[in-house]
Amino acid sequence: MAQTQTAPDTQNAPAPYPHAASTEAEPMEEPKKRNPLVLIILALVLLAGGYYGYTRYQFAKAHESTDDAQVEGDIYPVLPRVGGPVLTVNVDDNQVVKKGDVLVTLDPADYQQRINAAEAALAAARAQVTAARAGVGTAQANVRTAQTGIGVSEANQERLQKDLKRSTFLRNQDIIPQSEYDAVQANLKATAAQRATATDQVSVARQQVAVAQQQIAVAQAVVKQRQADLDNTRLQLSYTTIVAPQNGVISKKNVQPGQVVQPGQQLLGIVGSARTWVVANFKETQLEDMKVGQPVKLNVDAYPHEAFMGHIESLSAATGARFALLPPDNASGNFVKVTQRVPVKIALDKDDPQHPLRAGMSVNVQVAVK
Repeated sequence: MAQTQTAPDTQNAPAPYPHAASTEAEPMEEPKKRNPLVLIILALVLLAGGYYGYTRYQFAKAHESTDDAQVEGDIYPVLPRVGGPVLTVNVDDNQVVKKGDVLVTLDPADYQQRINAAEAALAAARAQVTAARAGVGTAQANVRTAQTGIGVSEANQERLQKDLKRSTFLRNQDIIPQSEYDAVQANLKATAAQRATATDQVSVARQQVAVAQQQIAVAQAVVKQRQADLDNTRLQLSYTTIVAPQNGVISKKNVQPGQVVQPGQQLLGIVGSARTWVVANFKETQLEDMKVGQPVKLNVDAYPHEAFMGHIESLSAATGARFALLPPDNASGNFVKVTQRVPVKIALDKDDPQHPLRAGMSVNVQVAVK
């Protein structure tokens, strides 16, 4: 009996991949699109950053800057030129003063006594001049007296010479005795001796005149010396009144009444109000293109919202280290290279009364070198 084959029941048979049919039936998901606004913002940020960096680079090429700078001004130390106790102090800290105002007075009693002594010495020296001049008059009178004696001796000598001539004739005629003739000769010799003595007296009297004149010169020199001593003492007395050397503001007062001060001791300082400037210490590597007259922008820490303009007035001839108490000596020991700084003086183009600059203020400096 023949067997009949039956076909498999494909309808009831399980599917080999149960999820295959469902996968084919579901649609594919589309990828997410990026927001173009984010890309635009990112591009703008990159462009802005690049532009800012480029501008800063160009600015740095054309400018040199430093924060090692400060305001400077004239500061006048007030020092006594003589010593002594302080009588009065007429000023206080931060007080405005003008040139010539009396600041401090010292006790003048000691210097007044010195003036009195100097005046007495001057009077004595002048009296010596008067006495020396009187001595010259006396010596000149002695010269005239001696010269008169010479004249008398010459007159007597001439008369006796004539008498001797007559007596010689009479004696040759044996009219007068020998004794009378000898007396005439003796008188003539005595007259000659008197004339020589009178001549010597004239010479001595003239020397006395010269000595007296020298005494006058010495006395006059003493008078000048005493006058100089008196003037110096009066000058010392004037130094007991200490006045302001310039207009300014009192600072660092260090003196009180009753204090005994010495010459050269600093009593106080005066900060000059006429002019201020800025000293900026640039590195030596920043000075290649820096020149006098270049414009400068100044930012003062005390006035952060204000800008001051100025220009380079001068550059120092040496670095700041050369003016130190102990300047570096690279020839001894180990050498370590350190970038030096050079002081640059900057003058302000104009003053701002609303924002006054005071000595010592910190400043940021920008110099346009190109």
